[in-house]
Amino acid sequence: MTSHDAPAPSVLYASPAAASGSAHVEVPVAYDAVVLASFGGPEGQDDVIPFLRNVTRGRGIPDERLEEVAHHYRHFGGVSPINAQNRALKAALEAEIAHRALVMPVYWGNRNWSPYLHEAVARAAADGHRTLLVLATSAYSSYSSDRQYREDIVDAIEQAGLQKAVTADKIRLFFDHPGFVTPFEEGVQAAVRAFVDDGVAPGEIAVLFATHSIPLGDAQKSGPRDVEWGEGGAYAAQHLAVARHVMSGLGGAVEGGGSVPWELVYQSRSGPPTQPWLEPDVNEVIAALPSRGIRAVVVVPLGFVSDHMEVLWDLDTEAKETAAEAGLRFTRTPTPGTHPAFVAGLVDLIEERLHGTPAAERPHVTPLGPWYDVARPGDCENARLGFRPAAAGIAP
Repeated sequence: MTSHDAPAPSVLYASPAAASGSAHVEVPVAYDAVVLASFGGPEGQDDVIPFLRNVTRGRGIPDERLEEVAHHYRHFGGVSPINAQNRALKAALEAEIAHRALVMPVYWGNRNWSPYLHEAVARAAADGHRTLLVLATSAYSSYSSDRQYREDIVDAIEQAGLQKAVTADKIRLFFDHPGFVTPFEEGVQAAVRAFVDDGVAPGEIAVLFATHSIPLGDAQKSGPRDVEWGEGGAYAAQHLAVARHVMSGLGGAVEGGGSVPWELVYQSRSGPPTQPWLEPDVNEVIAALPSRGIRAVVVVPLGFVSDHMEVLWDLDTEAKETAAEAGLRFTRTPTPGTHPAFVAGLVDLIEERLHGTPAAERPHVTPLGPWYDVARPGDCENARLGFRPAAAGIAP
């Protein structure tokens, strides 16, 4: 077969501009609606176990084991903060979109709880929208934070019976977009400055950038398969790149100079002890800090868009308790949430696709960006399940 006879890349349910499989779509696309896609969470005690069954669907985990995780939610009345946060983000996006005189309604749907993604896609189509742009509330490369959302898009379109009625592209991963990074920069600078102003030397402050741990096998398959990322794959590389950028701008916040030590740590591990997961664990690192001469710790929830349960429980509860037991002063910096820079940055990403902004003109704060509009072959394979049909990427 000659090169000009090669089949076109298979990009499921893509707009014509994205269907070519180009890494970056650099031509305008007339998207007529935005779909905000998220994880979802329970909104009452009766929802907790059904929600956790959805999250662990297909793994055969009995309810008694799910109850071990359920106590995190039950501590907060059975209500995950994520749905309220998504309602607030949706409202903020709508306000910013209107401020820019764009005519694009925002629909919201979840992977694991109502409102479900297929319901959002069906509502958009019923309202006459056919060219959808999906914004997932996850910034980094991994199966659950990228490819699974792309699988969710395919499932949603097919569940709604809209295979021939709509197209759906996905906004690029935004881990190093200035709008996402700015709130973390501000938070770290404010936290370090507060400790220094209170008499803690810069070298006695540790900054820990925390993100969700994932199985090492999944981490190694995050990102395109034709790039050598190292043991933690693109997932770890992206977090490290953003953390370096944040720390590189810290100098002006430290009176009299001085170096503030930092590292990337992981949290919320949920797998069996025999399965290797990304390390080190945030609590183990905090417990060891006094032996390094550290008096205060700044925990930065770098892997999270907003104050998810993993932030409120694993960091604000467990990590804070570990710090107290170690005799350390503790502060946790804010997540982006509805920070004006973050909201504006997300709408910038929407406009980037509306206008077909060339990749060379797209903002990013690390050498890894700008990330792809159309995922590359093999990107973020599930190490256990293999490939399922996924939108916004070249198959598989």
